[in-house]
Amino acid sequence: MNPSCRDALIVALGGGSGAVLRWLASSTARNFHLSPITAIFAVNISGCFLFGFLHGFTQSRGHSWHLALLTGLLGGYTTFSTFSWDSYQLLSSGRPATALANAAGSSLAGIAAIWLGLLAAPRSL
Repeated sequence: MNPSCRDALIVALGGGSGAVLRWLASSTARNFHLSPITAIFAVNISGCFLFGFLHGFTQSRGHSWHLALLTGLLGGYTTFSTFSWDSYQLLSSGRPATALANAAGSSLAGIAAIWLGLLAAPRSL
């Protein structure tokens, strides 16, 4: 199999699994009568913990493990962990102002992009 196709399949399988895990986590949160915001918070923070854990786990196991677990599984579960990892990398490389700008800028720009998307969306099709 072509390596690019194999890598895409690995990411797709991991991503599908991550999406199912996110659905299960959200369903479980609803069963405990947690608000949707609390459920998303729990998914995002657990995803960050898992990113740190799995990053350490995959470092000595090769690129396919990284693709399956970090890019695929956690990409399907929550992309917040990648955003947090990028900010952590900036902090740990001695660039706290850039880390803060990344965190605040991404959050504010994301909120603005949602607002603009809502304005641009057709009201009916």
